[in-house]
Amino acid sequence: MSKSKKNKKLSAEVEAITKKSANANTQNKTARASRTSSLTQEPVIFGKQNYTLMLAGIGLIIIGMFLMMGGHMPSPDVWDESLIYSFRRTVLAPFVILVGLGIQFFAIFKK
Repeated sequence: MSKSKKNKKLSAEVEAITKKSANANTQNKTARASRTSSLTQEPVIFGKQNYTLMLAGIGLIIIGMFLMMGGHMPSPDVWDESLIYSFRRTVLAPFVILVGLGIQFFAIFKK
């Protein structure tokens, strides 16, 4: 085979490959465009009220943690059980945290 026939055959193969890749790129762009357009048309999962309730729940959980935080003993030599086992730390703070978690669950499952 002569060089000119080889060059023509090679250029024909390159041209065929170029056309195939151009068609594939066009199909990929079309597929990508249809995927992104379908993503923008999907409804939003949570509304403004859901996010507001979630923030309120997070706020209550943080308040409960601050209520549970301890101070310090007035004297390092004296152990004061009333500071450690107070109503605020043992009952009120866990209750506030549980209410915050309940609000979180409600906010997530509210339609």
